[in-house]
Amino acid sequence: MKLFDSELKLMELIWADEGCSAKALSLAAAEQIGWNKNTTYTVLKKLVEKGAVERAEPGFHCRALVSRDRVAQEETEGLIDKLFRGSRQAFFAAFLENEKLSGEELEALRTMIDRYEE
Repeated sequence: MKLFDSELKLMELIWADEGCSAKALSLAAAEQIGWNKNTTYTVLKKLVEKGAVERAEPGFHCRALVSRDRVAQEETEGLIDKLFRGSRQAFFAAFLENEKLSGEELEALRTMIDRYEE
């Protein structure tokens, strides 16, 4: 499921307040993102059409049908496919080349790699 930046912004609000009403979501989007009601409802409609969100009566309560972890996993896989031709090694090398990591962070990464090693 590909979500655009605007959809991800709204999903963050939904994940933070699961089961909120569309009205409450609209108010939160106005305060936190600067959107008007029409923008929020348009993006919400797209999320419903994609199957990422369910709007239920009464009160048009919104519930995420997709988890933050699933979206993050799919976005990461898409990025790796798009920019690194599917190579996780190239992605990881590019990340490390551009980041200054502490010894503690490097050790944590080594531990993760060891844990997932086949």
